[in-house]
Amino acid sequence: MARPRQIDMALVAQAQALAIEAETLEDLRCAQAVLLPALLDATLEDTAAALGVGRATVARLQALLRRRVARPTEARPSWGGRRRASMSIEEEREFLAPWTKQADEGGVLVVSPLRAALAQELGHRVAASVVYRMLARHGWRKVAPDTRHPKSDPLVQEEWKKNSPKHWRPC
Repeated sequence: MARPRQIDMALVAQAQALAIEAETLEDLRCAQAVLLPALLDATLEDTAAALGVGRATVARLQALLRRRVARPTEARPSWGGRRRASMSIEEEREFLAPWTKQADEGGVLVVSPLRAALAQELGHRVAASVVYRMLARHGWRKVAPDTRHPKSDPLVQEEWKKNSPKHWRPC
């Protein structure tokens, strides 16, 4: 058996005020998601059909309005973020400090020792991609060698190809 519906009249009053002053479609839908079930005794399915959304969205809109009434100055929480972060950005910056010093002095940074140090710091194994993403987060980039020598001369190379011996002799 489903729980009996409890209607908060203070929330209904807030929803009525919001419906009158709504500037965005989301504000209006939040107000309607509360008003239709409260004033017209509509089910969530009926309310969803009237608003053109899914049943679960009606419950989300009602919860959003409750949060706005409880904390009107705070913005809607986002779904983004680093939920599975092993270290905060500041901790990562502290961890990379000695490596930054080494790289600034002209040393080559090799990822495998950095990965081993990170694994020791965290207490568990880490994938190489974790290290590469951490370095990218802090503005590091992979510097690869050029595909050609900077002093190479294409004309000299073509001349050598034209005038090189056709047959080779074993030594």
